[in-house]
Amino acid sequence: MIEIKNITKTYKTGDVEFEALSNISFNIADGEFIAIMGPSGSGKSTLMHILGALDSPTSGTYFLDGKDVSILSDDELANIRRDKIGFVFQSFNLLPRTTVLRNVMLPLVYAGIHGLEREKRAKNALLSAGLEENNFQHLSNQLSGGQIQRVAIARALVNNPSLILADEPTGNLDSKTGEIVIGTFQRLNKELGRTIILITHEQEIAEHADRILFIKDGKLLEDRTTHLKKVIK
Repeated sequence: MIEIKNITKTYKTGDVEFEALSNISFNIADGEFIAIMGPSGSGKSTLMHILGALDSPTSGTYFLDGKDVSILSDDELANIRRDKIGFVFQSFNLLPRTTVLRNVMLPLVYAGIHGLEREKRAKNALLSAGLEENNFQHLSNQLSGGQIQRVAIARALVNNPSLILADEPTGNLDSKTGEIVIGTFQRLNKELGRTIILITHEQEIAEHADRILFIKDGKLLEDRTTHLKKVIK
């Protein structure tokens, strides 16, 4: 599904250059659950932006479903983000005075989906993310942290993306709630076959994935399988 080959990202301020990523290569198969780990400043956020078609590499290639994303125009990148990628962020990014259902329906408005079909897809996404139906008409600021993150996951699912990119999705949650959210990702991966890339700095969270890519100082230091993968029932 994903092929990253010799990706480098260099930022330039005046005469000063900073290499955020240096010659990184790896592949991700369709249906894998991958965690990308690294300390603050390691380059994992830069890598996330490239994987999410939010930024382009300075050099190297990025193929997503056979298409070279690294050479696309801004409009083409926007289409990739709309059609291929679902984003889940640490800060949720939900509209606080809008119902759960309408928050999840919003991406479908931009996609041109109308009427009852929009509502049907949003409800199915919320159920897939594990939110109970009696919460659909609540405002997002009336829910717990774990429930809000499930709404954010449903919003990422609603356009039926082939890739879900989650950036520190448990960062604002307590450990128990974080386990519930990670369990949701595992279920989406196992039961619905979603490819999931999880960005985290927490080893405990990363161990729930199939593989861990460890980034430090802009370099890929380790790519290992989690043989003792933690599975949440």
